[in-house]
Amino acid sequence: MEAKIALAGNPNSGKTTLFNELTGARQHVGNYPGVTVEKKEGSYVHDGYNIHIVDLPGTYSLTAYSLEEVVARDFLVNEKPEAVIDIIDSSNLERNLYLAIQFLEMGIPLCIALNMTDVAEKRGIKINGEKLSTLLGVPVVPTIARTGEGKNDLINAAVKIVQKKRKQSNLEISYGDDLDRTLFEMEEEIRANEFLTDTYQTRWIALKYLENDKQILLKGQESNPSLSAKLEKMVKKVSQHLERTLNTYPEAMIADQRYGYIKSIIKQGVIQQQHDQNRLYTSDKIDQIVTNRFLGPIIMLAILMGLYHFTFTYSEIPVGWLENFFGWLGDVASTHLADGLLKSLLISGIIDGVGGVLGFVPLIMFMFFGIAMLEDSGYLARVAFMLDRIFRLFGLHGSSVMAFIVSGGIAGGCAVPGVMATRTLKSPRERLATLLTVPFMNCGAKLPVFALLIAAFFSKNEAIMMLIITLIAWLGALLVAKLLRITVIKGKSAPFVMELPPYRFPTFKGLAIHTWERTWQYIKKAGTVILGISIILWAMMTFPGLPDSKVQEFEYQREAAKAAAGITIVRESEEVGEETGLSKEVPDLKNRLKVIDLKEAEEGLRNSIAGRLGIALEGISKWAGFDWRTNIALVGGFAAKEVVISALGTAYSLGEVDPEESDSLSEILAKTPGWSPLAALSLIIFTIFYAPCFVTVVMIVRESGSWKWGAFSMAFNTTLAFVLAALVFQIGSAIGILGG
Repeated sequence: MEAKIALAGNPNSGKTTLFNELTGARQHVGNYPGVTVEKKEGSYVHDGYNIHIVDLPGTYSLTAYSLEEVVARDFLVNEKPEAVIDIIDSSNLERNLYLAIQFLEMGIPLCIALNMTDVAEKRGIKINGEKLSTLLGVPVVPTIARTGEGKNDLINAAVKIVQKKRKQSNLEISYGDDLDRTLFEMEEEIRANEFLTDTYQTRWIALKYLENDKQILLKGQESNPSLSAKLEKMVKKVSQHLERTLNTYPEAMIADQRYGYIKSIIKQGVIQQQHDQNRLYTSDKIDQIVTNRFLGPIIMLAILMGLYHFTFTYSEIPVGWLENFFGWLGDVASTHLADGLLKSLLISGIIDGVGGVLGFVPLIMFMFFGIAMLEDSGYLARVAFMLDRIFRLFGLHGSSVMAFIVSGGIAGGCAVPGVMATRTLKSPRERLATLLTVPFMNCGAKLPVFALLIAAFFSKNEAIMMLIITLIAWLGALLVAKLLRITVIKGKSAPFVMELPPYRFPTFKGLAIHTWERTWQYIKKAGTVILGISIILWAMMTFPGLPDSKVQEFEYQREAAKAAAGITIVRESEEVGEETGLSKEVPDLKNRLKVIDLKEAEEGLRNSIAGRLGIALEGISKWAGFDWRTNIALVGGFAAKEVVISALGTAYSLGEVDPEESDSLSEILAKTPGWSPLAALSLIIFTIFYAPCFVTVVMIVRESGSWKWGAFSMAFNTTLAFVLAALVFQIGSAIGILGG
């Protein structure tokens, strides 16, 4: 039987020595067609296989910067060998694995020769080949090329790859949020237009465009000039963004993330001992402390606590400014507009609805700034690395951590990119379990809800409460993931490999841009999606209005109150001999009229479409401490979680008729009967766990490939959320805690 196997590797890795050891005199040397690069070929007979061996030029990379790299890559793409043996210098494992990672990204059927193991051991380096094989998912065979040791085992491993004829799955590394988003968009364009896909794989083409690979760019321009120009424009846009924010460019970022991926592999017991500790890089020295098994978690919790303290402490004043501004704006509208639907829409539907969401912009901005610091410095990747040990206990993958963090694992993320981030998980089961649980994280949409309730009922312990909420979200997600992994999504866990990028000092410019981009997304959502939903909810909370008979009844009550007050005034004026009319300031009359107006407003809200729905749900929701107004807000939250704030603002605005009242929504809730710290805690629990927003559900359907998982997410999450909230409220009420 015939088989074609290629030998690849870095210069001076022992590749040629191994080639000579295998082929001996059965080799010939020439040049590749059209170039001066030497081409070596030979044969080797093994267990009935006549193996044709090609010694590729020594190269450090597969990006076409040099002629050798172009030749090696073209051979792999055009000749398609049944297997590639990558010869690695064991004494320089990190540098040599860079080429292996690129082979895996291309989907090349790979076998690794861990060469020069004797040299590595002399330097105090002992490599666990089995561990490395497990993490990379390819055979790893220790060899000493100059003595021929291990060559038979190596060829055996390569022949098994040939016999299986199983296509190697492509390795997908996360290159950071900015590049990942661009890669995803480019892949969709490439796939839709079948752009160069008859020769190359979709993601690999996109990567080559990001790496400014001249050969691929030229082929793309010849194949489809307009699409190539579009892809180049996308690359230019992300390049400018990286330059502004991180002072780097796509090629450097990709290289950093690949080396970070390799570093993550090495850290997982691949190098079992290394005597030469003086050669540790700065990042390694920092990692010895921040990823330490005992110190690491303590440092992580301290950093999170510091982030929340910073956010709540320094955002309090600007949040107050915005609350006062929207209060003043409502007063101005109330004073200058005539009573009617337009006035109600502007004040209750827009100012109190959208204003309630926009009032938290400073808090969101401070939170995003802190997260940007952790992300740009490289610390978030270390958090994922540390949490891998915990995640494996719950049937998840270390790579799931980044999906959780992107979704708001610290606070302020978004579940949509979190669901998309699960694409880096190889195991379909772990991927599904992850994308079903990332919506439990504290995304930027939930953050204003938590901030409102914390300000109203837990203002003395804001940072501690936010940390508790974060821990509840993580613990709940992990427990649900474990439940799913032992029931509906059974299966074996895959090994964890994740990139650890080098530490960087974040630039202020980069932090400012990242913070503003995310904050602007929040503001834009409030001015578009939330505005639209707020108006719809206002309409649902306003119409059909009270019947004429009810309106007339309240009018009679007002007239009766005025008449009674008029008689009292006349009698009092006769006693003192003064002329006094109804225009005299009578506090008692004002209070009576205010009570009547309040009852009419509440009755109108109760009679509205939303009010009827909220009241209908109250028979069940009362077990969790939710009244009909809260039910209205939570139903609106199915569309987007920020709507919970705008709906509460509208509901309490429609019921609040005193023009002299300018309390913030948190102050109104704190004074409203039925609300208590326990009711607030119950609502926090429900908000953490209930159904994802509609856009996230759509993404879950798209990524899982089935509507059943989107429906499952909505039904299961809402049921779980209500059960937990009801337990908290009922147990808390029974033992009498947080009740007042």
